[in-house]
Amino acid sequence: MIMAQATARHILVDSEAKCEELKKAIEGGQDFAEVAKQHSSCPSGRNGGDLGSFGPGQMVPEFDKAVFNGELNTVIGPVKTQFGYHLLEVTSRS
Repeated sequence: MIMAQATARHILVDSEAKCEELKKAIEGGQDFAEVAKQHSSCPSGRNGGDLGSFGPGQMVPEFDKAVFNGELNTVIGPVKTQFGYHLLEVTSRS
């Protein structure tokens, strides 16, 4: 059986309010990658929040669930994990 794979990008911040604010900015036309570069506390922020390709179980459960069940190319979140609050966008899934 072939495992599912997804590519996604995310923005990690420390509060739900900040997450909501950034989500509105992106939905209002700001570029996801630019917002990630400016605000994400994850090292991936330098690459516009790009997490590359991964399979189920490689990320924390809450993140995993959002990535493998959420809509493609839509800003999903806030998703709370032990790291903070994420906005994420699934760019592909197979």
